[in-house]
Amino acid sequence: MQDAAPLILTLAFDEPTFARFDGERRRYFPDTLNFIPAHATLFHHLPGDRERGVIEAVTTLARTLPPPEVAVTGVRFTGRGVAYALESETIAGFRSRLAKTFEPHLTAQDRQGWRPHVTVQNKVDPATARALHADLQAGFVPFRFTAPATLLWRYLGGPWEAVARLSFGENA
Repeated sequence: MQDAAPLILTLAFDEPTFARFDGERRRYFPDTLNFIPAHATLFHHLPGDRERGVIEAVTTLARTLPPPEVAVTGVRFTGRGVAYALESETIAGFRSRLAKTFEPHLTAQDRQGWRPHVTVQNKVDPATARALHADLQAGFVPFRFTAPATLLWRYLGGPWEAVARLSFGENA
């Protein structure tokens, strides 16, 4: 049943940041495995049968925060891929508060330590990943972006279906 399919919560990027990350993802991610746009996952598996409650909880908390600034701090080699490391105390606190709200429903993956990142390459030969990591690292300059919202998705076994955009700030 589709309504029971898990929900995924990601961080939205401002337009220039999304264009950069998604462009790199389309360039470096294997085409046959690239079903979704560039994203930074906050939660991998929230209860799909509680969609309304998830939306209400995220919306209520997101409205209390101005759109947070996020630092892109480095390029991370993941073994079979490459990701950009992200840092934001505001987002970390936001995620931690939501984790307490959703605690009874969290999977082991969402309970473990959270290391925010944007994957631009995955599931490739380690030598290919190492080469891309070295290339991206050589030209990397840290930067910041503003996250305007979170995005809620329904996991459909590969592709994701957009469910809601839940904005930060009082004017959301």
